[in-house]
Amino acid sequence: MTTILFIEQVLNGLQFGVMLFLMAAGLTLVFGVMGLINLAHGALYMVGAFAAASVAAATGSFLLGLIASLAAAAMAGAIVEIVVIRRLYRRDHLDQVLATFALILIFSEGTRWLFGSFPLYLDIPEALSGPVTLPGGIDYPLYRLFIIAVGLAVAGFLFWLIARTRLGIRIRAGEADREMIAALGVDISKLYTLVFALGAALAGMAGALVGAIQSVEVGMGEPVLILAFVTIIIGGIGSIKGAFVGALLVGLIDTLGRTLLPIAFGTVMEASAATTVGSALASMLIYILMAGVLIARPQGLFGAAA
Repeated sequence: MTTILFIEQVLNGLQFGVMLFLMAAGLTLVFGVMGLINLAHGALYMVGAFAAASVAAATGSFLLGLIASLAAAAMAGAIVEIVVIRRLYRRDHLDQVLATFALILIFSEGTRWLFGSFPLYLDIPEALSGPVTLPGGIDYPLYRLFIIAVGLAVAGFLFWLIARTRLGIRIRAGEADREMIAALGVDISKLYTLVFALGAALAGMAGALVGAIQSVEVGMGEPVLILAFVTIIIGGIGSIKGAFVGALLVGLIDTLGRTLLPIAFGTVMEASAATTVGSALASMLIYILMAGVLIARPQGLFGAAA
């Protein structure tokens, strides 16, 4: 493997990682603050992608599509929290899993009814299309660099929000002792709705950003949701820092594994077999990492000990 190809794959891994962070950040906030297992988080990712694709197609503006993804996912998240999720906080995790799995089916069939079964396509804006030359003569797609920059900016915003603002204090307090902050006069219902809408908006943004480099279709959020759960298990449930580090680890290991392992196996077997075996092993690496972290630190890399 050449140095240029390795750097390109590292950048691809970073791009994949920051996209996972946008999903995992909302998921870990909801689970950390509310103690809720939300399997419908991937459906909100899909809602953001479809909203962005439809609005961008109607207006010709990628920016309006991105704004629509945030608004649509946040609104859908708030409605879901008020109508369904609010009744599940005191129920056990099995009830939460069943209810949110039902929401996946409702969102999937509703999206298919509104947009049909055929995928939509979201064009990369002209200002972000084409490659950019990086130091060392590396040509890399400008749009992927844009995704990395947006993800890092959102990560910085979330760190500031959680650590430096009154809302962040309430979120951290709600994670530690929800009964106490309710006794101090904080409207816990509004706080939960806001946190859930924020997590949904982040998922919707991830769907919109990725929708420009792949097709927008029903069910696109479920594979990403699985990786987001792996991310927060590795990083530690309830930790934004853990979600960020875990997402980067998963993104880099998955991307580099799919590139390096076929090359390594190509020295001892045919190219087609090496690609098949290498890709299969690469898919296993992140779960091996998760198992190793759980053995060494059951609470995750940055999770609080029970």
